[in-house]
Amino acid sequence: MTAATAPTPSTASGPTRSRGATIALWTLQVLLALMFIIGSGAPKLVGEAYAVQIFTDLGAGQWLRYVVGVLEIAGGIGLLVPRLAGLAAACLVALMVGATGAQLFFLSEGFWYTPVILGVLLGVVAWVRRAEILPRR
Repeated sequence: MTAATAPTPSTASGPTRSRGATIALWTLQVLLALMFIIGSGAPKLVGEAYAVQIFTDLGAGQWLRYVVGVLEIAGGIGLLVPRLAGLAAACLVALMVGATGAQLFFLSEGFWYTPVILGVLLGVVAWVRRAEILPRR
């Protein structure tokens, strides 16, 4: 018979962070989650006039507004779930790359900096939580 050893706290729940770093990371995640759920995803799903106009200007059809809204809400919820936070942040970075491209190349508004700023903040979350994205072996 072999003796099984219990995993150490740093290997069981990811890398060890200071209390301040953990609080800062969770504060950032909660603020980003609120932004994506309430500030961005929900208006797209309920048909807020500005969101409808943006997707009309894109010319891709309103179906894309619903897809993006669902992805933003799912990503925002994922940022609040410890096991999913890193993956959700990485996926939202990809969504922000697409939003930046749409703003730069298809829309005349010029608000390209908003998805860039959000993408950088999400990139920080994804980078800090990168060890939690890959499955443990």
